[in-house]
Amino acid sequence: MKRSIALAVTLASGFALSAAAQTLPAPAAPAGPVKIAVIAFQVAVAQTNEGQRNFADLQKKYEPKETQLKTLNDEIESLKKQLQAQGDKLSDAERATRAKTIEDKDKQLQRSVEDTRNDFQTEMQELYNTLASKVYDVLASYAQQQGYTLVLDVAQQQNPVLYANESSNITKQIIDAYNVKSGVPAPPAPPAAAAPATPRPAAKPPVAH
Repeated sequence: MKRSIALAVTLASGFALSAAAQTLPAPAAPAGPVKIAVIAFQVAVAQTNEGQRNFADLQKKYEPKETQLKTLNDEIESLKKQLQAQGDKLSDAERATRAKTIEDKDKQLQRSVEDTRNDFQTEMQELYNTLASKVYDVLASYAQQQGYTLVLDVAQQQNPVLYANESSNITKQIIDAYNVKSGVPAPPAPPAAAAPATPRPAAKPPVAH
């Protein structure tokens, strides 16, 4: 079966990481009614302009390595097909030599895929942690300005939020506030796909009289 060598580079659509939850410090006893907001914190971090830019740069950095791994995988598949097609025409020694070459290259591919995945995930975690700290500062400031006494992260796996009105979700507000503070422009929109040409209806044959 053909091995999939897809890296985390192509699997990750955002900073989907198991980072520790960021929580607001315990506020002093509120003088008025409790005001609660919810946020998908990791989503907010990933969807900032800076997050999208940094993640795209990281993906681009690993594209040559991914191409290299794909080339090695294609070479292994080609060698396997050759051995399968020519196996009965080869001597036992030649067959064993080719099988050993395939085995060695296969082990090399597995090690390279694992090393590349680990390196990518480590760099992605570092990017996330750095940016998350800055987004959290904006979150804390925003929550204080808006008078929130509690902010809950709805993106955590063990989610304590059973219901939240959409008006209490401040994810977009935090993204917008951070984008303004960072000054990083929004990434360019992907080019729109060309609309398919509309086929012309076939001309009707003339009616015989």
